[in-house]
Amino acid sequence: MPLPHAPETAPRLRGDLGVWLIILAELLTFGIFFVSYAFARSRDVAGFNAAQATLDLHSGAFNTVLLITGSWCVARAVQAVRSDARSAGLRWLLAAMACGAGFGVVKLTEYAAKLNQGIDLTSNTFYTLYLMLTAFHFLHVVVAMLALGYLALRLQRGAYGSHDSHAMETGAAFWHMVDLLWIVLFPLVYVLR
Repeated sequence: MPLPHAPETAPRLRGDLGVWLIILAELLTFGIFFVSYAFARSRDVAGFNAAQATLDLHSGAFNTVLLITGSWCVARAVQAVRSDARSAGLRWLLAAMACGAGFGVVKLTEYAAKLNQGIDLTSNTFYTLYLMLTAFHFLHVVVAMLALGYLALRLQRGAYGSHDSHAMETGAAFWHMVDLLWIVLFPLVYVLR
């Protein structure tokens, strides 16, 4: 007689399907921006190289570290909540938000330095695309931080745990998308020559 076995559960997409559709739309939008950037760069390689040389590579690299660290913190928060370690999950969410805030401070400092040099959207094609891409990404960081803040408030009130981590997974998916976009954006705009 064969032994009974546990019912198999189908793998599922973590997070909310609606947010995954938003993530897909955002990735497509950024993809169009990235292709536009590559096309414009191919038409003025020398001009783009000269403008890129004025960017602060260290600031861009530091922001990369901040966002990757933030993603690690978000993953730890989800893991903690799934284990009913709500306090730890809250601390990890706050740490991720601190990484996002650090990113914002660094990015705003970069923008201020460029504005003080008289550089704006009309300076040249590189700066138009640089400012549009990074500002659009910055907006996504702010939205992701607001989502994490909302999750933190709900977590503090006991809304999530091993019984329900769906919203945490959804917020994590959005944060990871923001991180992934920067991982493409940083080398494209700051590094590749």
